[in-house]
Amino acid sequence: MNVLQCEIKGLLIIEPKVFGDARGFFLETYNERRYRDAGLDVAFVQDNLSFSRRGTLRGLHFQNPNPQGKLLQVLQGEVFDVAVDLRRSSPTFGRSHSLVLSAENKRQFYVPPGFAHGFLVLSETALFSYKCTQFYSPKDETTLRWDDPDAAVPWPNREPLLSEKDAKGFFLKNLPSDKLFK
Repeated sequence: MNVLQCEIKGLLIIEPKVFGDARGFFLETYNERRYRDAGLDVAFVQDNLSFSRRGTLRGLHFQNPNPQGKLLQVLQGEVFDVAVDLRRSSPTFGRSHSLVLSAENKRQFYVPPGFAHGFLVLSETALFSYKCTQFYSPKDETTLRWDDPDAAVPWPNREPLLSEKDAKGFFLKNLPSDKLFK
């Protein structure tokens, strides 16, 4: 597998080794030893699966306390995936990183604790899978506004389908200081 460092420290793009022929393909979606040797030495405690239709935007979510690292991948379809740095002491605080994850490119994206995360479905539907380093804790979850001008996410759709919770997220400048990461 190939591990790419992103411009924002901590974010990783993982390109798994794919073995394919006329019958189809095989790849390892996770191997603790191989990922640890590649620099991703974390313990995952929960797996999640999300199914969404075109234009759905989920996020930008994060937990603090009980922050989650996430290993993300698309099993069917295509999404525009985003992470926003919420680590106060980071030189990239408030900056976003985006990429396309798809069943076709088979890439994975590791977003460590300290980031808000979200995605927008580009295909007709998408099946999105992710492993988490911490259990989901609704009382600790916060939503950063998807259209926050300070994060400047270059969303390809400016009129997404949103949940009520996501539509009412905080702007970065209004986030309570105890929700930001040290």
